[in-house]
Amino acid sequence: MTQRQVAVLTDRDLIRELSHIEPLDAHAMQAARARLDSLTKPQGSLGKLELLAEKLAGITRTPTPRPGRKVVLVMAADHGVALEGVSAYPQQVTAQMVANFARGGAAINVLARHVGAEVIVADVGVCSEIPHDGYVNAKICRGTQNITKGAAMTIEQAHSCILTGATLAAYQIDQGASMVATGEMGIGNTTASTAILCAITGRPVEEVTGRGTGIDDSALARKVAAIEQALEVNSPSASDPLDILVKVGGLEIGAIAGCILGCAKRRVPVVVDGFISTVAACLASMIAPSSVQYMIGSHLSCEPGHRVSLEFLGVEPLMSLDMRLGEGTGAVLAMSIADAAMKILNEMATFEEAGVSC
Repeated sequence: MTQRQVAVLTDRDLIRELSHIEPLDAHAMQAARARLDSLTKPQGSLGKLELLAEKLAGITRTPTPRPGRKVVLVMAADHGVALEGVSAYPQQVTAQMVANFARGGAAINVLARHVGAEVIVADVGVCSEIPHDGYVNAKICRGTQNITKGAAMTIEQAHSCILTGATLAAYQIDQGASMVATGEMGIGNTTASTAILCAITGRPVEEVTGRGTGIDDSALARKVAAIEQALEVNSPSASDPLDILVKVGGLEIGAIAGCILGCAKRRVPVVVDGFISTVAACLASMIAPSSVQYMIGSHLSCEPGHRVSLEFLGVEPLMSLDMRLGEGTGAVLAMSIADAAMKILNEMATFEEAGVSC
């Protein structure tokens, strides 16, 4: 493609290009399965670990994928709906937590260090100034609008979210990342995520709304009411992921969807974190159904909407630890399981190699 042709592409063209994703490599998966069945164990005895190894072979197009550089991309943004009292924390906590990530003091930093992953935090829409410089400034605007009053963002901003996420993922892949995890930070983002999920699935708001940051009963009632009002005011189209993102979405949610699409486009496994990331994955799947093949579901959180969003994707999580923090914490833990699956393929002896009768 010439430079002139690139220059005239629209955002919609670029998103359409992201939607063209190749299927997994069936030959690599068959070869990985043959090797797994020849290893010194009863066939299938490592359960989901074997299925994950086989899937990673298909994603990477090699029967023996190997662990490499692991990155968690934490997208941060603010939400206008936070003004409705839907969170246990004030909005300025978003910027303060981004600074904490940048300093290495958050849970995601601890767990990422534990599994050997690098944390990259990107400001895609934080309202406040961030008192630290160890983050990526990819700000699209200063937070979304209050979805109880109207649309969260413009269509141009929605396009920018997705393309920013895809660009950030592509950059890390170009720098050698062979596996990417999704993470997020944004006060009010479980409210936006629940609104998105209800718009997609038609499930009752009260049924899928959780306590997020640990809100009390009165705040939970405000949260349910805010989501119901947002859906009534905006009437997002259940079949149009961009319309849903524009009307009731979040800037970091759109960026995570773009990150997932960017990874799938480049045939890199993307480990999806909790509720917010999984809702973003639902939007990505609506843009490009083949992207689901590149997703690894990390864990099942306490949020009631998380199970619903995983079921929408048809993705089974690797763990259930009653986590509900977000940030990418569950996803980085799952990265270690993915590494273990690859090491089984590469390091375990076959019956023939070990001289064991089968």
